[in-house]
Order: sequence, then structure tokens, then C-alpha cells
Amino acid sequence: MGRYVIRRLGQMVVVLFGATVILFCCLFVLPGDPVGSLGGDKARDPAVVEQLRERYGLNDPLPVQYGNFVKNLAQGDLGEDYTQRRPVTEVLGPKLVNTAQLALAAIVLDIAIGLLAGLIAALFRYSFWDVLITLLTTMAVGFPSFVIGMVLQKVFVIQLEWVPLISDGTMKSLILPAFTLAILDAALVARLMRGTMLEVLRADYVKTAVAKGLPRRTVLLKHVMRNSIIPVVTYLGISFGSLLGGALITEAIFNWDGIGLALVQAVQQQNNPIIIGVVSFGVGVFVLLNLIVDLLYAVLDPRIRLA
Repeated sequence: MGRYVIRRLGQMVVVLFGATVILFCCLFVLPGDPVGSLGGDKARDPAVVEQLRERYGLNDPLPVQYGNFVKNLAQGDLGEDYTQRRPVTEVLGPKLVNTAQLALAAIVLDIAIGLLAGLIAALFRYSFWDVLITLLTTMAVGFPSFVIGMVLQKVFVIQLEWVPLISDGTMKSLILPAFTLAILDAALVARLMRGTMLEVLRADYVKTAVAKGLPRRTVLLKHVMRNSIIPVVTYLGISFGSLLGGALITEAIFNWDGIGLALVQAVQQQNNPIIIGVVSFGVGVFVLLNLIVDLLYAVLDPRIRLA
């Protein structure tokens, strides 16, 4: 187990290295000059432009810029924000907390709604509840998240005035963006849970457990649920990483001050340190979650052995 964790951490470093290299190359070939968004009218002065490019190392070759980035990253330094002239870690710190809060609330809703709906649909197959859950999940998958968010905002914010128009970071203002972010994944979790549970219910070991006279609750919890939830855990691990990316649209709709909104603004301003910081964080979280999911396999299913 220890060797496996060390090997996966090494893979994580390689993936993060590859992602940042690709990102640096993409930013290098993009049209425009980041310096143009820094000094306003003063940036038109060639002397000011040259001073700014020298300050941020933009005159250095791309390999040198990347080498400086890696060296600073090893010291926990992501550079300086071009527009605010503050360290990137200082700018993104509060925004990361807000986005993590939103993503955690969304993943809780994913688990609560998705698992419960999938469980009900599987246990009462072909019933009214199964048909209703299938219909609702199909509709949820079919509608883009930004459409759902705008509808929720129109009804609960503008018409009913239950939720403030401008998100203030409170639990009340968190409900709608978290639900908007979670609804698609909750629908997919419900359908995945239903499908795997129906498959497990037909398995021979479940029939054997029932034939032995085990209580229905024991069969469901110990045999059916434990084996059905493995694919769901895999999806949820990947889903949490995608929620951080999907937060970009949701944060823009509800004006939630997170890294998604910061990334949109950074792309518009060609604020490369913010872009690199957000993407590096996203890649790191995604790879780390994959490691956690792989380790959970051995806990949920003893048959799984890590090579």
C-alpha cells in the first residue's frame, strides 16, 4: 500500500508538470500582450512597457520563465497578480475557500439526492416512483446547468425574493448555486446507482444470501449497497474535480466570488499568473481525488488488491 501511494504521488507530480508545460505553451502562442492590460494609458509608453515586461520576466525565453515558475512553486510562490500587484496565493486564497465551500455543498447534494433517488428507483422498479425519478433525471441531464441556474434565480431571487440577488457568502445564498451545480451530477448518480443496484440484485451471491434467510436489511446494506456503490464512488471522485470546473458558469450566474469567476476575469485580462494558479490547483485536486478513490476501492471491496 505504501509503495502504491508513493508511486501515485510520483504520477501526480508528472501530471502536474505536463499540465503546466502545456498551459505555458498555450499562453505563449495566444495573441496579445499581458502588459497591455497592466498600466492603462501608461502602458502605451514603450519605456513603461519595457519596465513592466522586465519586472515580470516576460522578456525571458519560455523555458526560463517556466523554470522560474517551478522554482517559485517549490517555495509555495505562484507569482504576482498583474492587475492587483499582490501575490497570487493571497488573491486566490479566499476565492479557493468560497469555491471549495460551493463544491462541497454540491457534492453533499449529489450524494443525498442521487443515492436516495437511485435506491428508491431500484427497489421499486417499474413503479410510479421509478418512472417519476427516471423522468426527472432525464430532464435534469437534458437541460444545461446555466439554464437551470437562470430559472432558479428568476423564481427564487427575483419573484419570491427568498434568496439575496448578490451572494454574500451565507448559507442562504449558497443553496441555489450549490443546487444548480449539483443537479446534473445528482441525476447521473441516481441513474448509475439504479443500474448497478439492479445488476447486483440479480447476482448469485445476493440470491444465496436471501436463500440463507438473511434479513432483507442485511442483504441490502452488506451485499447490495456495498457492491453497488463502488462505481458511484468512482464517479463522485471524478465529479468533485469537475464541480470545481463547472463552478465557473455557476459562479458567474450567481456572482459567487470563487476561482471560477477569477479565472474568467483573468482570461479577459490575460492575467497569466492567476490562470496558471487556478489551473495548477484544479489539476492537483483532480489527481489527488483519483488517488483517494483508488484507495477507497480496497476498503469497499476486499477482492480488489493494489498491485
